[in-house]
Amino acid sequence: MVHPSGFTPACRRPESSRDSLPSPFRTCEPFARMDSSPTNLPANQATADARKGRLVDRFGRVHTSLRVSVTDRCNIRCSYCMPLQVRFRPRDEILRFEEIERFVQIAASLGVNHVRITGGEPLVRKDVPLLVRKLSSVPGIVDLALTTNGILLTQQAAALQEAGLHRLNISLDAISEENFRRIARRDGVRRVLDGILAARRAGFQRIRLNAVAMRGITEPEIVPLAHFAREHAIELRFIEFMPLDGDGHWNDRRVLSGDEILEALSAEFGPLTPAARPDPSQPAVDFDFADGLGRVGLIRSVTAPFCGDCDRLRLTAEGKVRNCLFATGDFDARSLLRSGAGDGEIAELIRNCILAKKAGHGADSPEFLERPDRSMYEIGG
Repeated sequence: MVHPSGFTPACRRPESSRDSLPSPFRTCEPFARMDSSPTNLPANQATADARKGRLVDRFGRVHTSLRVSVTDRCNIRCSYCMPLQVRFRPRDEILRFEEIERFVQIAASLGVNHVRITGGEPLVRKDVPLLVRKLSSVPGIVDLALTTNGILLTQQAAALQEAGLHRLNISLDAISEENFRRIARRDGVRRVLDGILAARRAGFQRIRLNAVAMRGITEPEIVPLAHFAREHAIELRFIEFMPLDGDGHWNDRRVLSGDEILEALSAEFGPLTPAARPDPSQPAVDFDFADGLGRVGLIRSVTAPFCGDCDRLRLTAEGKVRNCLFATGDFDARSLLRSGAGDGEIAELIRNCILAKKAGHGADSPEFLERPDRSMYEIGG
């Protein structure tokens, strides 16, 4: 049943699929954000902020960043994201570029100024540079990025750069073909590496590598990934494995923590120095290498959540608005976009979504029982 506000609750997963976290995976110092549990604002203040056009939730968090998924399809099958056997949504359920553009225009009028295109793998969708061109022209959007697995980047990097894309996030979970295949369940590491170099040749200066850290796989990849990133002057981030995998096999024992990664890097490169954080809403805690050659970020989404600084909302490929990766419900924008609703109605749906946002996802708590009903590829990373 759809709530009048547009909210659709999700079904819970069976008890057998829910894993709680022992005390070592609760928020840890010194890297946990001090404001990881934001304070609830008075209801009238949150409503007043919403009426002023700012996307402010009940805890005072201002939302300026939008992740836009353009497809749930992908050309690999990373175990932390998608099951091996998957049924994709019919194409007529996926938002058209014109619908995405309109939604972004409305979100921009509410203060959103950062947009990242995601998937699935966005580059498997035809004519993504056309969408980039549309979104780069939306007034108020100052940062337009795209997350990709890099497999198709060699062919598309130049077109993306010419269309106005500002920066790239490229998933690279392993340098070795063996471990790449264990995670992606497809071959392709050479194509990803070639795609990274092609992006450099196309003129992209802002490239970030993302590696999901999974115990039993990532340990031998930490140092080689860091060497590759340093050699090519590219920022590297490690992301703790989250309970958003398509197979439902996540548990706390498979989480390789940020502290363990930092320890491995320090053993190879010497002590790392905490870097300045000009953007408090960024999910990573950054560290500079002792010799000054490069930077690495740690996204401790499980062991040290950063919910208190979150400024993000998400639009799924089929047009559902979500206020958190771990949300257990969503708000149906597609029905409004396709039924002749005015911009004001869609803006109100976005505001309602933000006002419904919880203080935190709770994945660091033993009480974390309700993992999302969707996997990462169905939400958009």
